[in-house]
Amino acid sequence: MSKPDVPETPKPLEVTSLESHPEEIVHDERERRLEQGTNIFDRIGLKFNAEIRGVERVPEDKRVDTNWTSPLTMFLSPSMSIAALSTGMLGPTFYNLDFRTCVLVIVFWSIIGSMAVGFFATFGARFGIRQQILSRYFTGNVMGRIFAFFNVVSCCGWNAVNILPSVQMLASIGPLPPWAGCIILVVVTCVVALLGYKAIHIYERYSWIPNFVIYLIVIARLTMSGNFTWGTMESGTQTAGNVLNFISTVFGYTAGWSSSSADFFVYMPSDTPSWKIFGCMVVGLSTPCIFTLTLGAACAMGTLRDPTWKAAFDDGSVGGLVNMILNVNNLHEFGRFCMVVLGLSSIANNLPGSYSLALAVQAIWLPLARFPRLGWCLIGNFACLALAIPVYYVFSETISNFLSIIGYNIAIYLGISLTEHFIYRRGFGGYDVSNYNDRKSIPIGYAGVTGFLFGVASTVLLMNQTWYQLVIARQFGTDGGDLLFELNVVFAFVGYNLVRPFEKRYFGR
Repeated sequence: MSKPDVPETPKPLEVTSLESHPEEIVHDERERRLEQGTNIFDRIGLKFNAEIRGVERVPEDKRVDTNWTSPLTMFLSPSMSIAALSTGMLGPTFYNLDFRTCVLVIVFWSIIGSMAVGFFATFGARFGIRQQILSRYFTGNVMGRIFAFFNVVSCCGWNAVNILPSVQMLASIGPLPPWAGCIILVVVTCVVALLGYKAIHIYERYSWIPNFVIYLIVIARLTMSGNFTWGTMESGTQTAGNVLNFISTVFGYTAGWSSSSADFFVYMPSDTPSWKIFGCMVVGLSTPCIFTLTLGAACAMGTLRDPTWKAAFDDGSVGGLVNMILNVNNLHEFGRFCMVVLGLSSIANNLPGSYSLALAVQAIWLPLARFPRLGWCLIGNFACLALAIPVYYVFSETISNFLSIIGYNIAIYLGISLTEHFIYRRGFGGYDVSNYNDRKSIPIGYAGVTGFLFGVASTVLLMNQTWYQLVIARQFGTDGGDLLFELNVVFAFVGYNLVRPFEKRYFGR
């Protein structure tokens, strides 16, 4: 007899629980909160289509920036701001260099500085992680958070100092009080920075155009004035020191974006070729820097031939000199309009810092990351405003010197990061960023701290500031010579490699 058919016992349904796939559920819940907003800042931001994501990693399905020109145009406008023009003017006016020497320094070191920024930009697209979170993989957990703090300080301070040339420009043409100029520039910068990634890229992509047109007018007026002179190329110890000082200035201006570079490319797909990002960044940053810094040096050379131009520069710095070129016996009301446009150019220069400082705050400590990016962006920009007004009136030289010291950490950061990536990680394949908030997945930081302390030692030995000049710096004459950017990289490299092999051997990470 055949056996009666017995109904098959149904298999139990598979239930997805927190225990079965905890990482996926936590990720989905985090993304849901980011899309809906869980606080008043984010809910208001979403009404204006603002970016509310902070230091959270950007998942692949959210990486919608497929425009390969984003790295090409991101720093076009900042590099054509009035701050870049004033930086170029330092060569002839502050460091007493001839035009040919200025051009050689500008071209060579703008390209080298841009290569550093391009290197870090590739990480943003590859991993979708912000720069100061990546710092933990480069320098270790402890030092990564310290570098994040330094980035907050430098972003706030440099934004305040970058406003000064624009305020001088606006003050030189009308009755606008300097404090009012500071408020206008900071408020507009803050609004665009609050909107986030997409708005910043759009602004930086196009705002350089009017500046470029005005610079062409400046070139025409400078040529017509007949005040340009090539100067005399000199040799000697003091000239060598001045060249080193100008190298430090140019390299710092271009490489200064390194500490926030990855922030601006986290929405690009991970399969975007790294060579394309790197190449576009180097071209897009170095080309406008070379153009604007060289133009600044050319304008400053006119102060050597025309006493009225020198008096204008001594009295009103970059604003007074550009006003003399465009307005005095020249373009009149149209020249004043050009001055206003150039004065507003610091918005483009301060946008990256205004955006990145909020992300850097969140990277310092996990409880700080729970406060929204929009809130930190507001607080950071108000801090910039609080610094900018007194800096303009009283403390400009002191604050500038202080921020130069903060800027020295960029060279230390480069020395450590390049070493970790190429020697110990051996390329992108050596990173596991799947759980970037887990301290067990990143180096402890003994090597990072050691490399940093070696860089501090280099700074103490070689510092060359107007208020603090050490023996080695004085070997280049009374004005000294600044070798810090070059040697901080070397010192950080040596210190890091003394400890990193032992850290990997005994801790395995």
